[in-house]
Amino acid sequence: MTIRIPFDNSYARLPEGFFARVGPVPVRAPRLIRLNEPLARELGLDPEALSSPEGVAVLAGGEIAEGSEPLAAAYAGHQFGSFVPQLGDGRAVLLGEVLDRNGARRDIQLKGSGKTPFSRGGDGRAALGPVLREYVVSEAMAAMGVPTTRALAAVTTGEHVLREDVLPGAVLTRVAASHIRVGTFQFFAVRRDAEALKRLADHAIARHDPAAADAPNPYVALLRGVAERQARLVARWMSLGFIHGVMNTDNMTISGETIDYGPCAFMDAYHPDTVFSSIDQFGRYAYANQPGIALWNLACLAECLLPLFHEDGDAAVAIAQDVLAGFEPVHSEAHLALFRAKLGLASEEADDRALAEDLLNRMAAAGADFTLFFRRLSDAAGNPVETRSLRDLFSDPTAFDPWADRWLERLGRDPQAAEERRAAMKRANPARIPRNHRVEEAIAAAVERDDFAPFHALVEALQDPFADDPALAAYEAPPRTEERVLQTFCGT
Repeated sequence: MTIRIPFDNSYARLPEGFFARVGPVPVRAPRLIRLNEPLARELGLDPEALSSPEGVAVLAGGEIAEGSEPLAAAYAGHQFGSFVPQLGDGRAVLLGEVLDRNGARRDIQLKGSGKTPFSRGGDGRAALGPVLREYVVSEAMAAMGVPTTRALAAVTTGEHVLREDVLPGAVLTRVAASHIRVGTFQFFAVRRDAEALKRLADHAIARHDPAAADAPNPYVALLRGVAERQARLVARWMSLGFIHGVMNTDNMTISGETIDYGPCAFMDAYHPDTVFSSIDQFGRYAYANQPGIALWNLACLAECLLPLFHEDGDAAVAIAQDVLAGFEPVHSEAHLALFRAKLGLASEEADDRALAEDLLNRMAAAGADFTLFFRRLSDAAGNPVETRSLRDLFSDPTAFDPWADRWLERLGRDPQAAEERRAAMKRANPARIPRNHRVEEAIAAAVERDDFAPFHALVEALQDPFADDPALAAYEAPPRTEERVLQTFCGT
């Protein structure tokens, strides 16, 4: 049986310099780990067909589905601030694009599918651990309402890859609004290929900002749209204690989705300087630095687009600066709105930002767990007796008391009823996140014992992260001292 997917491949219709036409490399013995059946149906695909041997062969790269035009995309990028003029999909192949049940265009890509012309000496493969991490975290992010790429499937390959150790290989099937990155624009800008740059910008506008086509300058409107999406995206990250870990320009999408879950992690104890990535030795991508890095990346995009803004260089720079100046207000407003929701504030007062900042400063000083604190605050919902129980999350419980008094006073001026507030706060503060120690536990079981039960259980536990479920209490608890994960790794 030949698997047919209703692809409509707009990116493959761009000029050849945008990509290399290359298919995935077959693997020895593909085995399905997990298929995201709800996502498959959302994409208009048949889960039963994808779960068949022929479907698993497509998901592993051994067979090409009818309608696919596989390619590896070209892009460049700043990696930890240093520019690399050619990166590209060195271990990924875009199978094609489908229109989902809502009419939205979605990429379907294999990650870990073998060498491409952009592999730069790499093996083009992915180890099992990073594939499981991306599946868990991207699906949890989606469940929490964060714009993100999605995981359609994970398969083992029956082969091994060599990293620091010999590890089992795997392939992830990733779904995205697109894989166009800031680095995609940089690829053509550094080559001074004005025609290709304009073609890419026009394609991005048609795909992600169709209203921009009617703006006085569509390319300025494109930059503004990307900047606003990124501002709101990073605010969502900050509200959940999420640290991307590798915010290179080739890891920032034009669509505003979170992409590339390499050394990502969620904080346990809150501190603004938290870094997990083993390769981020100087804290460039620390939690608190993420808004500034997003703006830095957007400046790189603006630099690429300057020739499309105005024929006069100085005028083009002024236009770019004006657009970029709008990033901080959008991010700040989104950030404050999210933290108002986390604190149960339905109304707006001038001192709300100071109230939130004071809390975070006290949490940082006292090592309070970010997710657990806000969830318990939701349970308390302004009840003075229950609020006092939160003191136990602070190494110095007395540090919490002055802030709690201010919070209760502020809630007294808020019109929302207590039960309504509690419900709203629980929609803003997840009970469960992909705790680092739980992710590592699932990976270790799969890699060391071929036991995928912890992985499946973790995915299931995170499908509705805002719901109360006493049976899932173990997934809500912070790690014990011996369980703490202090470093995460890229996997390449």
